[in-house]
Amino acid sequence: MSAENNKEYNEETNELDNATLEANANGEQLVVDEQAVEEQLRDEIGKEKEKFLRLFAEFENFKKRNAKERIELFKTANQEVLSALLPVLDDFDRAITEIGKNGDEALLKGVSLIHDKFKNTLTSKGLEEVTLKAGDAFDADFAEAITQIPAPSPELKGKIVDVIEKGYKLGDKIIRFPKVVTGQ
Repeated sequence: MSAENNKEYNEETNELDNATLEANANGEQLVVDEQAVEEQLRDEIGKEKEKFLRLFAEFENFKKRNAKERIELFKTANQEVLSALLPVLDDFDRAITEIGKNGDEALLKGVSLIHDKFKNTLTSKGLEEVTLKAGDAFDADFAEAITQIPAPSPELKGKIVDVIEKGYKLGDKIIRFPKVVTGQ
């Protein structure tokens, strides 16, 4: 190779090397820019995914709460009707007591059958009697004190002496509190 050709070759090689260096520098810059953009997009996708999961969880909680409210509504839908029928049930109880005092067995049996059928129907609709008796501790959350009397015995102080009117609940909700007399 002649010196002139050699010089041209070196110049071309240098130019190619410089072009390669510039291309590599630009390529690395492009790679770095692509990585930054990709990382930013991943962050945005992560944020959107988190928002979606929160929204989905909130919707699931709404569905559960709504279903629970519906069940409660169905349980207590009959509350007004059952409350209106409670005085009739009380009248049956009083009638059975009075007929029992008179001793008319046939009449007592007939009224008792009707009473039992009526009570079973109300029970099938979710009505339950709040069970309290004389000697139980008085709790204002479950009973209504009508009056206080001097306790007939020391162990009845602050306790129920007599139940005047039965109480009833529908599910877990008391629809009529028992009316009681407490000892003082």
